[in-house]
Amino acid sequence: QVQLVESGGGLVQAGGSLRLSCAASGRTFSTYAMGWFRQAPGKEREFVAAINWNGGRLYYADSVKGRFTISRDNAKNTVYLQMNSLKPEDTAVYYCAGSTTSDSGHRGYAYWGQGTQVTVSS
Repeated sequence: QVQLVESGGGLVQAGGSLRLSCAASGRTFSTYAMGWFRQAPGKEREFVAAINWNGGRLYYADSVKGRFTISRDNAKNTVYLQMNSLKPEDTAVYYCAGSTTSDSGHRGYAYWGQGTQVTVSS
């Protein structure tokens, strides 16, 4: 059974930084693409960033390009989301997602974590 556990969320002032982590278990982590999504109150879940199986291909939503960086450590079965220059509009619950393929981009995710809250104050 695939499990994804996020950590690292919290409250930060605008302009600040946070790093989210997602620890995966239950399957061969290094084989599959991973992603981050977010859902703000009253809005649909949206794609944030994704990384292919070996970290060679990265994908970002336009709203976070240049501010967020996704990375992975296959030896630790962990994917990260470094978030810099945070804005109030980044406030959301952030979800880690596991793909069923090695390179997914913004779709094709079958496994989801429970989410971690990120709140950016102005």
